[in-house]
Amino acid sequence: MGHEALLVPGNTVGYHLATSIKLDAALQDRVRRLAELHRRTSRSIMLEANSQYVEREEKCETLKQEAMQVWRDCQTAGTHVTHEEMDAYLAKLEAGDDLGPPACHY
Repeated sequence: MGHEALLVPGNTVGYHLATSIKLDAALQDRVRRLAELHRRTSRSIMLEANSQYVEREEKCETLKQEAMQVWRDCQTAGTHVTHEEMDAYLAKLEAGDDLGPPACHY
């Protein structure tokens, strides 16, 4: 029975994706060493690593999609911020000034 047969549209409660990956010997040793240092299993180290990776990639994808939407909105409206305006704004942020972004204009 394939994984598809286990899925019910709109309901993935209780669904587990079992998979295996082949790690090269060097990475296996690194994971094993970390597991020993932290008194954890290699499996728990790998699960946490996968979880952190997926979360990080999801955040990156969300940011990318939001940036693309802002870009489309700017193209549609014809508004922009110049390089000089943005550079000055970023310099102020770096200096610790807590201010809003520069206003877009035509």
